[in-house]
Amino acid sequence: MEKDMEKVLQKAEVLIEALPYIQRFNRKIIVVKYGGSAMSNTELQKNVIKDVTLLKLVGFKPIIVHGGGKEISRWVGKVGKEAKFVGGLRVTDDETMEIAEMVLNKVNKDLVTMVQELGVKAVGISGKDGGLLGVEKKYAEGQDIGFVGEITNVNPKVLFDLLEKDFLPIVAPIGLDEHYQTYNINADDGACAIAKAVNAEKLAFLTDIEGLYKDINDKTSFISRLSATQAKELVEDGFIGGGMLPKLNSCISAVRNGVKRVHILDGRIPHCLLLEIFTRQGVGTAIINDEDWEISG
Repeated sequence: MEKDMEKVLQKAEVLIEALPYIQRFNRKIIVVKYGGSAMSNTELQKNVIKDVTLLKLVGFKPIIVHGGGKEISRWVGKVGKEAKFVGGLRVTDDETMEIAEMVLNKVNKDLVTMVQELGVKAVGISGKDGGLLGVEKKYAEGQDIGFVGEITNVNPKVLFDLLEKDFLPIVAPIGLDEHYQTYNINADDGACAIAKAVNAEKLAFLTDIEGLYKDINDKTSFISRLSATQAKELVEDGFIGGGMLPKLNSCISAVRNGVKRVHILDGRIPHCLLLEIFTRQGVGTAIINDEDWEISG
């Protein structure tokens, strides 16, 4: 009986710890970039969707921006093509673009279904809808890599309309150029551009890494929080490399353009989103704009 009571009290403590965060972020917009391994594992996928749904139900205004890279590569392989990348970006010819759009739309509607199963209204859109994401051709290391888009403008009206009507928007990263040609967009870029355009309170990246390390080979060099300026110094001093470099640059750009805080989280940890947002300790790396850093630091 005593042990049961202890468990119940622990649950109450967890809820009380979450209370100030719920109050602070009530009616605030949070953008969640969802991709990586957390997307290919059904159990983790359900956990992420439960987290985002809970955020919605306690008063946040979440927007999901999702990738689908691994699934696109799988389908490209099925038609006998080989997935090629330059500077981390997929080389996208006509056929690959067609496959990417079909796969991303399927992923999009699967996520909508999962959210609605949990009793929250969701609407899946792509960057084409309502002129949400305008693009021009993006080059990688000076090479033409086909239909890969660099975002030139964001029209967030469709997102504000959906949030106002109490829907949870789920966005596939596809956009149109000025000639109405379809382009594939890097999901990190899409999430950053959308977070800036809606003045999101938070932008959370669900990735395949625990967060930021000063030295990736030294687990004791983990950084749980840092300012935008400190993050920029890490980049300039050559501490960050590989796939984390463009991601971190995107994070810095976001916090310098209206987003209060960016979180890099390991999407393989069940409920990492809730642990990061609702606990004092957190589980990932938080990048904070310089003004808030000076106040809290």
